[in-house]
Amino acid sequence: MPSVDTEGVRVLGVRHHGPGSARAVRAELERLRPEAVLIEGPPEADALVHLVGEIEPPVALLAHRTGRGSGAGGSTQDWAFWPFASFSPEWVALRYALEHGAEVRFCDLPAAHTLAPESEPEPREGATAPADPLGTLARAAGYDDTERWWDDVVEQRGDGEPSPFPAIQEAMAAVRAETGAGGVRTERREAHMRQVLRATIRAGNHRVAVVCGAWHAPALHETAGHTVKGDTALLKGLPKAGVAATWVPWTHGRLASAAGYRAGVSAPGWYQHLFTAPDRPVHRWLTDAGRTLREDEGQAVSSAHVIEGVRLAEALAALRGRPLAGLDEVRAALTGVLCEGHEARAALVHGRLALGERMGSVPASTPMVPLQHDLAAQRRRLRLKAEPFTRDLDLDLRKELHRDRGVLLHRLRVLDVEWGVPRTPEVGHRGTFRESWRLRWEPEMDVALIEAARWGATVEEAATARVTELADGADLRVLTALTEQCLLAALDTALPAVLRRLTDRAATDDDVTGLMAALPPLARAGRYGDVRRTEGAQLRSVAEGLLRRVCAGLAPALQGLDDDAAAHAAALLDRTHQAVTLLGGEALRTWTATLSALAGDDRLPGRVAGRVDRILSDAGDLGPAALRRRLASTMSPGTEPARAAAWIEGFLQGSGLVLVHDERLLDLIDAWMTGLSPERFADVLPLLRRTFGAFAAPERRSIGAAATRTRSLTGAERPPLDPDRAEPAVAAVGAVLAHAAPERPHGRVTA
Repeated sequence: MPSVDTEGVRVLGVRHHGPGSARAVRAELERLRPEAVLIEGPPEADALVHLVGEIEPPVALLAHRTGRGSGAGGSTQDWAFWPFASFSPEWVALRYALEHGAEVRFCDLPAAHTLAPESEPEPREGATAPADPLGTLARAAGYDDTERWWDDVVEQRGDGEPSPFPAIQEAMAAVRAETGAGGVRTERREAHMRQVLRATIRAGNHRVAVVCGAWHAPALHETAGHTVKGDTALLKGLPKAGVAATWVPWTHGRLASAAGYRAGVSAPGWYQHLFTAPDRPVHRWLTDAGRTLREDEGQAVSSAHVIEGVRLAEALAALRGRPLAGLDEVRAALTGVLCEGHEARAALVHGRLALGERMGSVPASTPMVPLQHDLAAQRRRLRLKAEPFTRDLDLDLRKELHRDRGVLLHRLRVLDVEWGVPRTPEVGHRGTFRESWRLRWEPEMDVALIEAARWGATVEEAATARVTELADGADLRVLTALTEQCLLAALDTALPAVLRRLTDRAATDDDVTGLMAALPPLARAGRYGDVRRTEGAQLRSVAEGLLRRVCAGLAPALQGLDDDAAAHAAALLDRTHQAVTLLGGEALRTWTATLSALAGDDRLPGRVAGRVDRILSDAGDLGPAALRRRLASTMSPGTEPARAAAWIEGFLQGSGLVLVHDERLLDLIDAWMTGLSPERFADVLPLLRRTFGAFAAPERRSIGAAATRTRSLTGAERPPLDPDRAEPAVAAVGAVLAHAAPERPHGRVTA
């Protein structure tokens, strides 16, 4: 096949995101007036170009495999993003082509190949050269900071300056000659780009502009030097997968290199500012910083601060030989002038402005899976806006709108779309009728929705199918958690099937600890019956059945446990007691009767025995006199001190205030501890330290004060004071007081 004439082709090698590059591309396109524009990106997105005029960046092209049977979440081969900001040269080229009626096509290797299972992994967010060509050029120019070099030579260029693209292309050709093209994957991408370029020229387009990463510019500029046969051979036999493409909202945070995006920039907000305010950018930036300091930080910032800050930034740029003040200079001006040297405050404001967090939007006509359409409709109905910022949402479940919001967030969590995460509410906002959430929308959640689309066309339908699928073959703990999720997410259709599986599994499960762990979620779920208007009778029946099995096998399950297993068993006893308290009635009476039968059993580990006695004591089923007898027996000389210390740990776990209010109990423990021999005290000291060290400082002080008060009231003998040994301490305290407190007019020193 004869070669094509590439005389009318102009290759514009760019950095994927940069205001200077974007302005240079626009200027070059205005000069060239191309008939066709080719842009680095997946050809599957050609059908989506017509939506560009209705889109608000930042956005990303999302290509994802179709017809997969894998679970939600995907792998590195399942999807890929190509992000665009308003200051991305490719986005400017797209807008130019639409505005001037030029043909526009994406020319990179199709996602059908890059996402095929047998292909090499494709980065999820676009791609850059395997080497660091910009870093190589920056070092050659004497810069130790790649970002600063690129800003100086490209991004901060003024309007009317010569086109930078010939120089960029020549520099990249030199780097490629030194380091190589970048491997087979890069060669295949460039071969496909050349194939698309040839096809575009053969279609009758004589003036063609190609906007691509600077690394690829030399390979496309030399298209005439590559044969069609050679490029076809490179692309022959590539694996292929079914792929769909769409536009999705993106955020500046995801464009930042700090987020792990290989083609990202350090400060998207700064680049957005340079692109939208090319005239006097430093003045406008510091003005915005001053406004932020006044409104958000309450700091007085005047116009004089801004003027002096601009002078400092420009002076620093001149001293450093930079064409214009850059991000480093405005940061220094913000810290030294506007924030008057307060580095922490300046860093907070600078970070906020440099990131400039924002989320783009796509029109409703954008291709979406039905699940995405349903979620968008529900968000509008419930007045919930997807935002890239973290914000808290408190719900009152007695209100229908709030209840529906909570249901939607719970259903999305079933689908692994963590838009909302439950949080602990503030004091005064607690109650069974309240829910508290922390919301933040991330772009990857669109991928999760696409993955979840195989379960249903609506959020409710997909969540129901997902729960039903998870319930098949699940163990008892998973089934109880799914039961709770069904109630929280109002999945009434899935609940009966999950409960049937739960009942069947509970009837055959002989693991008492597993049954105990499964009981609390059921009891909690029952509490939501009144608020969420769901039926709780069946839940209560299942929970009481579990409790009967727990009570029947509890005694043997708690015997012969080591220290770690005893600690776990004590925690399970607490959680089970809390759950049974929620059930109340006959269930609570059965449970306390079982614990009463266990109390005093010498076969129980000390920690478990102490926990049983504490639960019974707090519930009023073990009176003070009986508790003291139990403690006296435990502390008797015939009992190993280690077991007695373990009993104390189990009894006092969580709170030691019982010792403050029961002085006789405190006296028994005090007498036992003071009666231990030095050797035995050393043996039990680690256990006692672990027990009392877990208490809050006020509790420890109260226990110490109660012990002192008890000793004075009982007339306990105190060891006699040795005046000679006490004299240095008394003198030191006196000297400290004399220097710490001023002398009163009456000559007395007050402490």
